[in-house]
Amino acid sequence: MRLILDLARGMLARRRRQTVVSVSGVALGVAFFIAIAALMRGFQTYFVAQIIDVAPHITIKDETRRPPAQAAEIALPGAAVEVQGIKPRDRIRGIRAPGDKLAMLEAMEGVAAAPVLSGQALLRYGSRDVSAAVTGIDPARHRRVSNIEKDMIAGSLEELRATANGIVIGEGLAIRLGVGLGDTIGAVSPAGVALSMKVVGLFRTGVQALDQQYGYVLLKVAQVLQDRPNVVNQILVRLADVTRAEPLARQIEARFGDRSESWEEQNQNILTVFVIQNAIMYSVTGAILLVASFGIYNIISTVVFEKTRDIAILKSLGFTERDIQLLFLVQGMVAGLLGAIVGCLLGALMIEALAQIRFGLETPAGNDRFILARDWRVYLAASIFAVLAAGIAAVIPARRASRLDPVQVVRGAA
Repeated sequence: MRLILDLARGMLARRRRQTVVSVSGVALGVAFFIAIAALMRGFQTYFVAQIIDVAPHITIKDETRRPPAQAAEIALPGAAVEVQGIKPRDRIRGIRAPGDKLAMLEAMEGVAAAPVLSGQALLRYGSRDVSAAVTGIDPARHRRVSNIEKDMIAGSLEELRATANGIVIGEGLAIRLGVGLGDTIGAVSPAGVALSMKVVGLFRTGVQALDQQYGYVLLKVAQVLQDRPNVVNQILVRLADVTRAEPLARQIEARFGDRSESWEEQNQNILTVFVIQNAIMYSVTGAILLVASFGIYNIISTVVFEKTRDIAILKSLGFTERDIQLLFLVQGMVAGLLGAIVGCLLGALMIEALAQIRFGLETPAGNDRFILARDWRVYLAASIFAVLAAGIAAVIPARRASRLDPVQVVRGAA
């Protein structure tokens, strides 16, 4: 094997210009693969982090995923039964026994839970009326399942406890109402209950739908406003490991019977777009590497053509077809490996260069640059793909070299 490596190195070294061109093609392909993957994966990671940052990992709702089976369907399972005109049963909306469910959830490792009561209300200031979603929370519990506290730009959640009928609203909602910190606004719920509330805090998440339409009050205040005493309609769950959200949501739903949605389910369309985006990205960058591998195919084919007599001599000295084939495969793999190493270094430099670019834009999330993912697995995947592409490109000329008949070569040369 050492002799084959020395021969392969010598053949590549004698054609330095062609070898450098082929290695450079592979290196550029690997570098572009790494840089584009860093851009795309960084953006996706940032986007998912933003979703996770402003929303709970699991939301338990006061509804069931499917309506309960009717008596005829239970009595005659699998029969040709059609039930029509069924009116939903009147019942008090709300999660039953929320205290027991909260205790069971909080007993799980790495799980934090908080009850909320969400409902619509008409906020009024002077002659301006704005519809908003008012959510009743327990500040002590809510800060463990939400990052709303770090998005506060004025006041704090604790002011809800210190102020009678205090409310924390989004910055966009405050602008729509024309109010500021310390102003008193009116709130009217669909139940007809009207309360005067004092603005004790403002928040800005960067998500317009939240900043322009949401407000937070104490849970007891929300229950009074919605005329639903001792009722909660959602339990928000946050996990230490976000990858557990989907399986845990299915377990919670099977145990409690309440509809439980993970952040993956709530954002399924967006995550599907990411899958398509990744497929396009890897197809394009893979095509670049395949095109670069044709350079290796050309150089190996040229070496085989020029070294026909040398191949005949090697066979006459006892080299088998397998040895000859391995000789040229090693040349392709070495060129691919050199291209992968140089490409990884070049890719790292491209990522650092992209990280220095500034857009000069003010964004709510505070980012004015490319979001880049520096993942060693991307480097490994690009290197493996480059070496495999180089090996595959060398297969055809290597097989052609191994099938040369030394007698015919020597006779033709004579």
